[in-house]
Amino acid sequence: MTDTVTLPERRAIDPQIARSWLLVNAARADSLALATGPAADQLIVDLEDGVDPARKDEARERATEWLDRGHRAWVRINDRTSAFWSDDLAALQSADNLLGVVLAKTEAAEHVTETFDRLGGALPVIPLVESALGIEEATAIAKARGAFRLAFGSGDYRRDTGAAADDLAMAYPRSRLVVASRVGGLPGPIDGPTVGTGRPLLRAQTGVAVSLGMTGKLCLDPAQVPVIDEVICPTASDVAWAREFLADFAARGAVIRDGSDLPRLGRARKIERLAVAFGLTG
Repeated sequence: MTDTVTLPERRAIDPQIARSWLLVNAARADSLALATGPAADQLIVDLEDGVDPARKDEARERATEWLDRGHRAWVRINDRTSAFWSDDLAALQSADNLLGVVLAKTEAAEHVTETFDRLGGALPVIPLVESALGIEEATAIAKARGAFRLAFGSGDYRRDTGAAADDLAMAYPRSRLVVASRVGGLPGPIDGPTVGTGRPLLRAQTGVAVSLGMTGKLCLDPAQVPVIDEVICPTASDVAWAREFLADFAARGAVIRDGSDLPRLGRARKIERLAVAFGLTG
């Protein structure tokens, strides 16, 4: 018998704790159509790697029209050093329903602040860290004005460094992003996508990311969303423990008995907050 929770109907999830982040290609009408139904905690319309350079203008037009029709989403824009970055921002400055931007290939704090300022200093920026330099600068990036939550571009990181895709090779960059997020006062970072549709692999890779302290995951296929959401949720036993501990703590007058109480209290309260936010039962 697996230790699972009962997931409710889809509800609005705060992006600070959002688990599944679905990327949809702005240049493809069928991809945008997938984003109109209930799916991931957060949607990202992609103007970057998923879009052929010759179709960037078309993708921007499709993205802004889609947003203006009432759809709310994030948009992944091209990196600060590319020729497309400025045009992406110009197109999005007047777009309705834009929740924020995911900045590709972030390698410096100023990439974040310049993007944030170009968008009027009001919309959050998720720096997507995808290289050895980005990992090295992760703490400065996390502290940058406008940074909202870090994300890991695992595929490009492997291409940049020659690292393998196995858990051991990916543990260091993931951990660096977790530590940088904590130092920068940001929520837990968002892991890179798992390529392929195999649920066992997706479940295993998501579980490893969670064990390292990551609290979200990018995905390219709506079919991956339920697995990601389930794995990142507190388990049924975690929720039961948290509620039992909190009830016992309240029943004894909120008295601290020993040094283990405060860490357990913090963990229990966090689990309870997530359980309420995600609408978990059981």
